[in-house]
Amino acid sequence: MPETTPDHVDLDKILSAAVDRGASDVHLKAGRPPIVRFDGELQPLHGFPALGTLELEDVVERVGASSRSRLGVFERTGELDTAYQPHGLPRFRVNAFRQRGDVSLAFRVIPREVPDFASLHLPPGVEKLAEEHRGLILVTGATGAGMTTTLASMIGHINRTRRQHIVTIEDPIEILHDDASCIVNQREVGIDTDSFNEALRRALRQDPDVILIGELRDSETAETALQAAESGHLVLSTMHTVDASETLGRLVEFFPAIKQPQVRSILAGVLRGVVSQRLLPRAGGGRIAAVEVMVSNSRIQELIRENKPEFVPEAIAEGAFFQMQTLTKALIDLVLSGDVEEETAGAAAPNRHDFVIALGRALKERAVEKNAEAAEAADPEEASVVQDGHVLRVENNLRIA
Repeated sequence: MPETTPDHVDLDKILSAAVDRGASDVHLKAGRPPIVRFDGELQPLHGFPALGTLELEDVVERVGASSRSRLGVFERTGELDTAYQPHGLPRFRVNAFRQRGDVSLAFRVIPREVPDFASLHLPPGVEKLAEEHRGLILVTGATGAGMTTTLASMIGHINRTRRQHIVTIEDPIEILHDDASCIVNQREVGIDTDSFNEALRRALRQDPDVILIGELRDSETAETALQAAESGHLVLSTMHTVDASETLGRLVEFFPAIKQPQVRSILAGVLRGVVSQRLLPRAGGGRIAAVEVMVSNSRIQELIRENKPEFVPEAIAEGAFFQMQTLTKALIDLVLSGDVEEETAGAAAPNRHDFVIALGRALKERAVEKNAEAAEAADPEEASVVQDGHVLRVENNLRIA
């Protein structure tokens, strides 16, 4: 068991044990042992005692040592956002906060390497959006849905395949990007700059090709992001919305009603796509993202201008040619591949009833295809399969009733 004193805790030993366990998050709370999130569920980290108030105050001092100004803000407001990089361990995003007069902390494990699309099992539409050279791309989802990781994979792809200048504005900096074919400058709010909006305005004078904004939080940041996209830059950011339809509505609602028609017109012209995702428990362990992809086309642009976000899901469902996909389609694909259990996917679906019907249809189509392939292999000239009680004759890869 780790040795502790009344005012000191071996933080790095806790974090090392959590990383070895495969945890995604670590929670430290007074009166409780360290708690980790593993495959989406909270579990105690065995071998460590309950933590005391003075120990957690010491942890805050340690993780905030890189920015004394942020520690001052914590003393005034009870809130601290920063990053922590122990020797020999991955980088961690840290949030410290006060509750009932005590300190609690949440650590998020940041990947050591910039992930690629294949390792994240992202659909082709995400790579298509990463190939854009101008406009606005939004990655959305609930907190902890992997938005930062998806954005990092897009920035990593651009960094490897172009010769451009990438500026990121983050709070805090999470995944570190080394220069590959691009120059990458990463600015941290509170250390390198005072605010998202100020950094974004300054970024336009720094000869950027690509600008990443950690999050669109208010009308000022959203307006400057739209202006940057209008002026020919590629702007990437996140929003805490569940799907493309809600994202469009929320973005426009940042602005007063009198400006919303103009904002919708601008948005229709600059928006390149919305990636909305949810992290689900993976069969056999781990987690995997179910991803909705909306790629802007003439129909999407018309729906934005006419303020009809309720028709966006239908446009996405019919947009396979543009490499769009609905969340329901993503969930069905995950079930068919065996990556996600049917019950888990059903619980995450926008409409469980529609999901069950669509999954049943997909399973039947898959069964027919497998039967046809088996029959074709046995007798290429003539074979028959059964679908819903009807005999189909398969000749030369064509099904004839």
